[in-house]
Formats: sequence, structure tokens, C-alpha cells
Amino acid sequence: MPGTRSWLRPTGLVTGPEARRLVVEGHARPLLGGPQAFTLVERIVWDGGIRPPVRSTLPVVAVDPVELRPFTAAPAAPFDRPRLMGILNVTPDSFSDGGAHADSAAAIAHGLRLVAEGADMIDVGGESTRPGATPVPAEEELRRVVPVVEGLAREGVMVSIDTRKAVVMEAALAAGARLVNDVSGLAFDPAAPAVAARAAARGAWIVLMHMRGTPATMNEAPAYRACALEVADELAARLATALAAGIPRQQVILDPGFCFAKHEPHNVELLRDLALLHRLGCPLLVGLSRKGWASWLESVQPPAARLPGSLVAAHWALERGVRLLRVHEVAATRQAVDAWVTLAGRA
Repeated sequence: MPGTRSWLRPTGLVTGPEARRLVVEGHARPLLGGPQAFTLVERIVWDGGIRPPVRSTLPVVAVDPVELRPFTAAPAAPFDRPRLMGILNVTPDSFSDGGAHADSAAAIAHGLRLVAEGADMIDVGGESTRPGATPVPAEEELRRVVPVVEGLAREGVMVSIDTRKAVVMEAALAAGARLVNDVSGLAFDPAAPAVAARAAARGAWIVLMHMRGTPATMNEAPAYRACALEVADELAARLATALAAGIPRQQVILDPGFCFAKHEPHNVELLRDLALLHRLGCPLLVGLSRKGWASWLESVQPPAARLPGSLVAAHWALERGVRLLRVHEVAATRQAVDAWVTLAGRA
């Protein structure tokens, strides 16, 4: 993308009483209203070309408060505190739990179990989007997800539908879903932006994820010159398309798409620079659970054995202001999140 752009990344992060003291004394600014704060800001200037970004670190007092506003304003409910999205794949071929909940009754029971363990919402998916996955016809995806969405919604569960297809979005919303989670950022199906806009007008949340290509091809040879900055630019473009379609910004959640069209160095860079995405002014969702986002995790088999790494990644994301974690192991992550909130002074 032509033209020089400047991004900010909050750094020098502190939490708890120290954060509050530094904010009062004027040496720090609250990150999204707290409980953490940042004392420094990294300014990243990049022309989008072959030259690497230029990075410089400044104290917050040296930065215009207007520039910092997206990083300091507290999100509205329900993302005024960390939330958990439990993963429920009604598929035979998902990377971690394919086939585990293919029966509707078993899937509903598992969803209710995740809620009992502390999930704030359940993300129901009927098409695997793992690297190399084969697309699923809409009719089959509908057969898999609609009964599960209906069953969970009937029990009062906040349900998200994980799909790229407008027809599946519509059917799931009619069955009671209250979030649309599209890994393509509403780019796969030309009819999806209009469906999402109608849903958002009724109060539904729309998750726009970053991905290049399709699940079948996305990880064959992903290439970035500056991964986090390119993800930020491309998410900004998807957000602009959503806004133009009539989706209010306050109903949008952004997901940087870890491991989607990204290899290990890209994921690590994206983790490092995660906080710069707050500039886009939307709550952030991250899905790092059980993924081989670092090479040492790839050697831990099966994916269900990656809980320690998943919890470390969740903590990292929380420290950087992420308010929605998409996870498999809800009970363990709930305990970790609650402990972090308590230690950060939010109990």
C-alpha cells in the first residue's frame, strides 16, 4: 500500500496499584480504561515498501492525547472486562477436536458444559478452516450447525456462528445466534456484508478476522514484509468495507487471525505488536488455543496437550488489552483469567 503511515504501539506496561499510581501522577495512561497502563509508546513509521519500519520509543507525555485516545478509552459492555468464547466444532476434520461433537445432542451437551465451566459465549462452526481444509457445501454446513445453535439458544446461551457463508449466517441468526464470526472478514461471500449489516442493526456482533487466500491454500507460502503492520492495514480495509455496508463500528470485533496465512515468525511478530491494533477502535478477539503458533508447540502432540502454551498466550493477550479469548479449555482459562483480573486489581 503506497504512502508512509505511522502506527502507535503501547508499551512499558504495568498493572495493579502501580499502574493506578503512575496514571494519577501523569506518567502513564490507562490501556482501554485499565487495569493495566502504559508508560511508553513505540511509534512505527513504514512506507509499505521494501525498507523495514522505523521504530522509536517515546514517553506517553510526549504524545498528543488525541493520538492516544483509541488506546485509552474504556470499551463498552460486554467488553469492559475479559470474556471467553468457547469453541464448539461440529465437524469431522477440525485440527484439534474434529469428530468429537459431530452429533447434535453431543454438541449441545458439550456447549452447555463449556458454559458451566465459565464460557460467556459459544462459537459454533460446521466447516473446518484449518490449513488445507476442504470446503463444505452450504447444505451440509446448515445440517451440522442449525440444530446446535437452536438447542443452545433455547437454553439462553449466547451463540456465535463461525461461518463464511451468508446463507448459513442467516439461518443461524434466525435460530438464535447473536454473533457472526467470519474468518474471511466478510470477503468470501458477496452477500455476507448485507446479512451482517441487518444482523448488526438488531444488535448482533460481527467478528472480522484477518486471513489471506482460503483455508485450502493460506499457509502454503505466506509472505510479509512487516506482518503486524500489514495485518493492521488489511483489517482496517475490512473494517472500512463493513462500515460502508452499514455495520456500526460499535458492533464490530477484530481478530488478527493467528496461524491463518501466517507461519511461526509472523505469529510471533504479531504477538509482539498486538497492542497496536487497538488503534482501529474495536474490541480484539484472539484465537491461540492449542495452535502451533511457535515451533516448540508443534512438537507437542496432540494439540490437546498444548494447554500450558495456550494459557501463556492468553495471559500475554490479556496484558495487551484483548477482551475476548477464543478457547478450547474453558475451565482452565476461566481460572487463569479470574486470577489475572484479581491480581491486576479488578476483583
